[in-house]
Amino acid sequence: MTAATPRSNLGRHVFGVAALAFGVITLAWHDYNGWHQPRYLVYAAAVALIFGGAAIQFPRTAKPGAAVLAVIYLVFALQCLPGIVAAPRIYNSWGNFFEQFSLVAGAAIVYARLSSARSPETQTRIGRILVGICTASFTLEQAFYLHPTASLVPKWLPPGPMFWAVATTVFFALAAVALLANRMALLAARLLTIMLLIFGLIVWVPLLLSAPRSHTNWSETVETFAIAGTAWILADLLADYRLNDRRAAAK
Repeated sequence: MTAATPRSNLGRHVFGVAALAFGVITLAWHDYNGWHQPRYLVYAAAVALIFGGAAIQFPRTAKPGAAVLAVIYLVFALQCLPGIVAAPRIYNSWGNFFEQFSLVAGAAIVYARLSSARSPETQTRIGRILVGICTASFTLEQAFYLHPTASLVPKWLPPGPMFWAVATTVFFALAAVALLANRMALLAARLLTIMLLIFGLIVWVPLLLSAPRSHTNWSETVETFAIAGTAWILADLLADYRLNDRRAAAK
C-alpha cells in the first residue's frame, strides 16, 4: 500500500504556521504557554516547534515535521498529568491536557495521511475519535468556566457575551457528538474549524493588539489557531475520504 497524496493542505499549513509561531514566542519569552519549564526543555521545545512548523509546510519534509510536532506536543500534554493527579476535581488541568493533546492529534493525522501504515478508513475513524474527545473536553471546560469564557467575548457583539458563551459551549458539544458518532462528521469538522478561527480573530487578536507585551495573549492566540488547524486537518481528511468513497462507488 502506498501513501495517498492529500488533496487539501490548508489545515496543515495553518497548523504549521501556528507551530512555528509557538516556537518563536517560546524563544522570545523563554517559556512555553506560561508553564515555567526548565530552560533546557524550553529551548529544545522552541527549536523543535520551529523546525516542525517549517518542515510540515513542504511535501518532502512534512512527514518528519509532523512526527517532531507530535512528539513535542505530547511531551507538553504529559506535563499536565501531575496537575490532574494532584487535583482531579479541578478541570483546568484536564482542559490543558486536552488542548495540548488536540495538537498531538493534528500532527498525528498529518503523519498518518502521508504514511501507508493505516488504511484511509482507519485514519478517519481514529482522527474523528481523537478530535471528538478533545472537543468534548472543550465543551466541559467552557461549561465549568462559563463566566470567564463570557468575559472574553467582545461586549459589542449582540445579543451579549453570556449568550455566546453558552451558544459556543453547545456548538462544541454538538461537534463532539457528531464526530464521535460519525454523523455529519465532515460538516461538524468544518463548522468547528470556522468557530475556532472566529474565536482567534474576534477574541484573541484584539486582546493581542491591545496588550502586545502579554505572553498569555500571544500564546492563547497562537494556540487557538493551532487547534483550528487541527480541526481543519481533520476536515481535509474527511473530505478526501468522502471523495474517494464516492469515486469507488461510481466505478
